[in-house]
Amino acid sequence: MSFNDKVVIVTGGSSGIGAAIAIEFAAAGAKVCFTGRDQKKLDSVAKECKNSLPLIADVTVENDLKKVVEETVKHFGKLDILINNAGIGLPANILSENAMEVFDTIMNTNLRSTVYLTHLAAPHIIKTKGNIVNISSICGLTVIAQNTFAYNTSKAAIDHFTRSVAAELASSGVRVNSVNPGPVMTEALEKTGEKTMEFLTQMTALKRISESKEVADLVLFLASEKAKGITGSILVTDNGALVNPNGN
Repeated sequence: MSFNDKVVIVTGGSSGIGAAIAIEFAAAGAKVCFTGRDQKKLDSVAKECKNSLPLIADVTVENDLKKVVEETVKHFGKLDILINNAGIGLPANILSENAMEVFDTIMNTNLRSTVYLTHLAAPHIIKTKGNIVNISSICGLTVIAQNTFAYNTSKAAIDHFTRSVAAELASSGVRVNSVNPGPVMTEALEKTGEKTMEFLTQMTALKRISESKEVADLVLFLASEKAKGITGSILVTDNGALVNPNGN
């Protein structure tokens, strides 16, 4: 797949899935703006991207998101593809004293930022007849663990936001889809320890955890002309976790 002359924004691009997506787009010829909050990590990813614009940005700050779109269009002249990837997960039970604090933090980071950046980017993407890919999770489709109600809710909301905006933008020639990964081998996952990683491995039918590049490959497919008939879809890449509910 070639993305020569295509301009892409990737949020949360300084590590994990987002970094893999930025690197893969750059390798395919795209001009990539990717965001993060750690300059050293951004610089590290930029070394692997030929034509990139790394930007420090907090996706919960509206002015930062405005800057991302404005700087991208100013630097590259247009915008073709938006990848809403930035997200966090924090534990909380609905009975926890900090339940609403955690809920608001997660919803602002995972959902509101996706909605607002899409709102800002859509007029530019309409001009180029581009597309949007939202990074969701199988946690938006099922409950894997306790104390994750806020994260689960945010991802379920992203899925339905994807469908809704796909319907709204179809007449403008813009496609919108979600990618819903299961467990993915990232720096954050590695820090959870061997016990958690073994649990997640056994949770899947294929008894494996995906690499970030696998998710990136699916994102690039959805953003390419090969997926020109796909919009409003929720694509799962979970090594069969959803069809292996008992972890057998």
